[in-house]
Amino acid sequence: AASLLRSGKLKRFGFVSTNSIRQTFNRRVLQEHMKAADPISILFAIPDHPWVDSIDGAAVRIAMTSVASGTSDGRLLEVVSESDGAHGVAAVTFRERTGNIQADLSIGADVAGAVPLRANGGISCPGVKLHGAGFIVTPEEAIHLGLGTVPGLERHIRGYRNGRDLASQPRGVMVIDLLGLTEPEVRNRFPAVYQWLIERVKPERDQNKRSTYRENWWIHGEPRSSFRPTLHGMSRYIATVETSKHRYFQFLDALILPDNKIICIALDDAYDLGVLSSRFHVSWAIASGSHLGVGNDPVYVKTRCFEAFPFPDASLEQMAAIRDIAEQLDAHRKARQTQHPELTITGMYNVLQMLLEGATLTEKDRQIHEKGLVAVLREIHDELDRLVAAAYGWPVDISNDDILARLVNLNTERAREEAAGRILWVRPEFQAASRGAEQQSLDVLKPASGKSSAAGPVAKLEWPVELPAQVAAVRAALVSAGAPVTAEEVARLFTRVRSAKVTPILDTLVAMGQARLTPGGRYSHG
Repeated sequence: AASLLRSGKLKRFGFVSTNSIRQTFNRRVLQEHMKAADPISILFAIPDHPWVDSIDGAAVRIAMTSVASGTSDGRLLEVVSESDGAHGVAAVTFRERTGNIQADLSIGADVAGAVPLRANGGISCPGVKLHGAGFIVTPEEAIHLGLGTVPGLERHIRGYRNGRDLASQPRGVMVIDLLGLTEPEVRNRFPAVYQWLIERVKPERDQNKRSTYRENWWIHGEPRSSFRPTLHGMSRYIATVETSKHRYFQFLDALILPDNKIICIALDDAYDLGVLSSRFHVSWAIASGSHLGVGNDPVYVKTRCFEAFPFPDASLEQMAAIRDIAEQLDAHRKARQTQHPELTITGMYNVLQMLLEGATLTEKDRQIHEKGLVAVLREIHDELDRLVAAAYGWPVDISNDDILARLVNLNTERAREEAAGRILWVRPEFQAASRGAEQQSLDVLKPASGKSSAAGPVAKLEWPVELPAQVAAVRAALVSAGAPVTAEEVARLFTRVRSAKVTPILDTLVAMGQARLTPGGRYSHG
């Protein structure tokens, strides 16, 4: 429709659509035309409206839009209240605003136009997608399969969490995770696990249309093998439920494998947890992400919510203060749930929202308030917001609209700085080193002296300083070897390194599916 409008074949057009038209991927279509040399403009929009279907009562939310060529302000009607009206039609009250309507059907800061920052790249990912419920086992079933008695199985049966586990209480289930093992290796090393999966997973996978899912039936459909190296050496990482009524972040133990409905952020510093948990990031995430279902629950789209978000350039003192209060936040919620297993994070934040709005608590709400010590939770969040505001250099009582406007401006500024070569890496020890590791893996066959002699032994290679570069160098050595090699043989290729240092890296590559361990104790490229 926008193309027809810009070509002169239409004067204007209007849509009644589901409200997903304003979500991340859909709004990109309109955004391209709105930023063109001959732009179009949204003249009228209702971004989110109840839909009543008297025939089948479809439970959806809709958007209404009207678009014309040129640059014009528009009328935006936002629903502020709704109730059941006559004949099943919702009675709706609107708030009207006038201004430049963005592609996400909002007026104000162009959050939809923010760009991903290199500083935040490569450290966030959804969890694994199993494609087979048979991978999930109870602790009792795991013991029956050999956990605790079969050597090595502890590396392949792990704790497991999905979104509901994070929002309420963990179910206590585990997951079989065989990434890095071939089918014969699974059958020979873990025959009980092999039989479990061949009976409970393979029949389902055999019906899958994607050949890789059918052929690799013992491995998760989306095992996130390329993301797993980002968690190497970490004891914990930050997680948030992809779709949730409230946006909150928490630490998960690195041994826990997350479901694909959890967004994983490979950061273990409580400072980062604090910034993400502040209202500055939460406001940004709600505005830049998507919304799902009748309840319009916010969806955390990592490319928009995390990768485009500009972190503050905080001082060491500011970082230390935010780090301390964020540790308190994570510990407080977990301690209350440990003491009261029936308590959910969703329940605590429901009551917190009621306190902020001055709503009257029911008896059930008061019980949650007491068990969750929600007044304490509120104080922690208030202190966190004060500290993060100071790190940005902004007033603590700044409005949400001003927060978004300033973050959009900061995103633009950071993108300009990155183009000039200044990158404020969120996790510099990993991201900056990984950048160098890419070149290291390409140049790994170059000797330390820069020279080699056909008449004598080839000079040894420089052993990289940073861990990501070491991983890349070992992987490249396996590729160039052409045949299975021992850890000692790999170590001999480099200066100042012993096999004891190389072996854990080789084992990690095996676990990630990027190398294989032969029965003779030799390693080959995966």
